[in-house]
Amino acid sequence: MKILALDSTAKTASVCISEEERLISIYSVTAGLNHSETLLPMVENALKTAQMNIDDIDMFAISDGPGSFTGVRIGVSLLKGLAFGKDKLCVGVSTLEALAYNLKGFKGVICPVMDARREQVYNALFMSDGKNITRLTEDRAIPLNELQNELAEFKEDIYFCGDGYDLAVRTVDVKTMETPILLREQNAYSVAQTALKKYNENKDGEYTDRVLKPTYLRVPQAERERLERLNKEQ
Repeated sequence: MKILALDSTAKTASVCISEEERLISIYSVTAGLNHSETLLPMVENALKTAQMNIDDIDMFAISDGPGSFTGVRIGVSLLKGLAFGKDKLCVGVSTLEALAYNLKGFKGVICPVMDARREQVYNALFMSDGKNITRLTEDRAIPLNELQNELAEFKEDIYFCGDGYDLAVRTVDVKTMETPILLREQNAYSVAQTALKKYNENKDGEYTDRVLKPTYLRVPQAERERLERLNKEQ
């Protein structure tokens, strides 16, 4: 099964083509949130270098959130457009779970953190035995002080990853292991493997472009500001 996977949920944009677990082609760029300009050319280049076209793809995979509201929308919209009318598998996965997959080979608590502003991070906790990852919490937006209290209860090694890595290391006062730089950011290969695992565990699920949608843990900033203005006016 050939998989085209995308991630544009944070500053890093990543595109990957794999055949099951075999990596064929991958492009990653960390140059700011200009994914509307870079993501489609990255897809085209990934296909070209793999000597493939879009009709060769069997599964379209995307990290559908949480993350930057704009980045999530761009990635999901692009993938839906690529998959439209092709009757191919279209699988959305948690950005946080895909980030955790980056550290699948490490033993301990894997703690993806994405900067959600206002002293919060998008986060979920996972336990890894070096081969398999087990989810410990649901995806959530959590204050950094609450995350610190949770992590303080663990005796295992703790690994941060995600675009909130530096923020968490600087703010959360618990002992953590250093995560290699190449494993900290979003990686489309991890998205592909997380999507493949999700599909293999439930092949009867509905995986179409029609049901794929962004996953947000908070309302967009513009909507929050509108509600705050309305509350002040009342």
